[in-house]
Amino acid sequence: MRHLKKGRKLGSDASHTKAILKSLATALLTHERIKTTETRAKEVRSLVDRVITWSKRGDVHSRRLALAALGDKELVQKVFTDLAPRFEGRNGGYTRIMKLGPRKGDSAPMVIMELVD
Repeated sequence: MRHLKKGRKLGSDASHTKAILKSLATALLTHERIKTTETRAKEVRSLVDRVITWSKRGDVHSRRLALAALGDKELVQKVFTDLAPRFEGRNGGYTRIMKLGPRKGDSAPMVIMELVD
């Protein structure tokens, strides 16, 4: 049973959902723009916002939390040095979701998700 489990499933089980979210967050923070389904974008938005908020804090504990969430040292370094100063004056809402329309194969609603400048 899924009692007290927040969020959407996105895949077959909890470990697969966690892997999808980690992969999407890594791709978004690396390339700063990705194309994905609307459901996945809405779900990964909270993880990315949390990581950027940690990077704005800038202490060792926040860096370790970000490393645990993303799993890539170079990416964590990029987020803390390059992205954190960009969002210094912004209190949340670091991502933008723009709808594209349905995907041709299965008619899933597609979006472009990007970091706000």
